[in-house]
Amino acid sequence: MDINLLLPGIILGFSIAAPVGPIGVLCIRYTLTHGRTAGLASGLGAATADAIYGCIAGFGLTFISSFLISHAVWLHLGGGIFLCYLGVKTFLTPPAASTDVAVTSNGIASTYTSTLFLTLTNPMTILSFVTIFAGLGLAETGGNYMGAVILVLGVFTGSAAWWLLLSSGVSWWNTKFNLRRCTFSG
Repeated sequence: MDINLLLPGIILGFSIAAPVGPIGVLCIRYTLTHGRTAGLASGLGAATADAIYGCIAGFGLTFISSFLISHAVWLHLGGGIFLCYLGVKTFLTPPAASTDVAVTSNGIASTYTSTLFLTLTNPMTILSFVTIFAGLGLAETGGNYMGAVILVLGVFTGSAAWWLLLSSGVSWWNTKFNLRRCTFSG
């Protein structure tokens, strides 16, 4: 039954999103500087990229994964340059006095798009998906497109759940700490 693929997809999406790497740090930064909504938008950009890679692995689109792997150097270079830009921008930006900074819808869209781009430029993500899908026997949908759709929906849901937990947790902890006096209000 196709619905049986939803839970493995959720677990897979959560597991791939959870390790804290550059995208996790970026989500934490957006949460601390612009609030939970911006952090969640950043995470949803990553979850969308995870869903796209889940589609590639779930539908067996090897020609797309081959293209991404063969252009890995350029993708790494583009993603690296963008991460350097964000690092310099972060370094030069003074800490926010308050996390109640109003974020416009344009800022949310920009946050979402930049994180989507950064996640898509990481060919290791596609290799992770292909490896895990193959290892769990999920890559063989045998023309069962509805099963692949449910699996990808699970991947997006699991990944989005992680980013919601991370941005909410960071936002909650941020309200407990007073960075100006380095105190904790419990």
